[in-house]
Amino acid sequence: MITRLAGIATALAATFGIGALAGLVLHPSAPGGDAKIGMEHGGDQMAMAVRGLAVAEDGMRIVVANPQLRRNRPEQLRFRIVDEQGRTVRDFDVEHTKRMHLIVARRDLTGFQHLHPTMAADGTWSAPLRLDEAGSYRVFADFAHDAKPITLADDLRVNGPSALRALPLPATTATSSGGYEVRADAGAARAGEESELRFTVTKGGAPVRTEPYLGAGGHLVALREGDLAFLHVHPNEDDDGIGFEATFPSAGAYRLFLQFKVNGTVQTVAFTEEVR
Repeated sequence: MITRLAGIATALAATFGIGALAGLVLHPSAPGGDAKIGMEHGGDQMAMAVRGLAVAEDGMRIVVANPQLRRNRPEQLRFRIVDEQGRTVRDFDVEHTKRMHLIVARRDLTGFQHLHPTMAADGTWSAPLRLDEAGSYRVFADFAHDAKPITLADDLRVNGPSALRALPLPATTATSSGGYEVRADAGAARAGEESELRFTVTKGGAPVRTEPYLGAGGHLVALREGDLAFLHVHPNEDDDGIGFEATFPSAGAYRLFLQFKVNGTVQTVAFTEEVR
């Protein structure tokens, strides 16, 4: 019996350690700071910053008022950004034409939503949110403060039976709900190296010119499978498609969520990217 209990304790300790490294068990009062991954690149040790692994960073913390949501029901998600003294932060820079971007994704990288909440006079942000499937979700508050980009994240829960889906295999094409075909043109992405991600939009075989969306031809969010690390990508447009530059911090699978606007409507497609 003693041996069995010792084995369970060892397993729990190992699980907790892995979770802490992934940024999934950080307590809201834990100290902030960029999560970094060390890797060898060209013979030199480098640290790649990743975002969205913790609720606190650079002396700021996200406080979600209602993390428990109902399934298939319209809700108002409310949250605040507070400083180390617990005071609500109200001054945010405009980034990609907005002062706050809110990303919601289920832990299996389904159910992606990109919202733009509004801030009340007391500094509380709110956004309408409907989650149709039970399970655990990750919410990311992506913003800039004092000219520095910051991504804070916390978990949302929707009660009910749920099963995680396997990540779709990599594919070069995807179709939006509006019937727009998107082709991904990218070479082999390698960890720690800048990669160019280009997308071409067509419909019925004819090229489609996208409209400006958030100050660019498209918007891209990249999340890493497992810990859902949030990658910041930079638009790099040209005349033939929608382009971005991204540096993937580690090898593994990532889910890319591309959004673009045509005829006033935002379209969303997703791709799986395998990084070596």
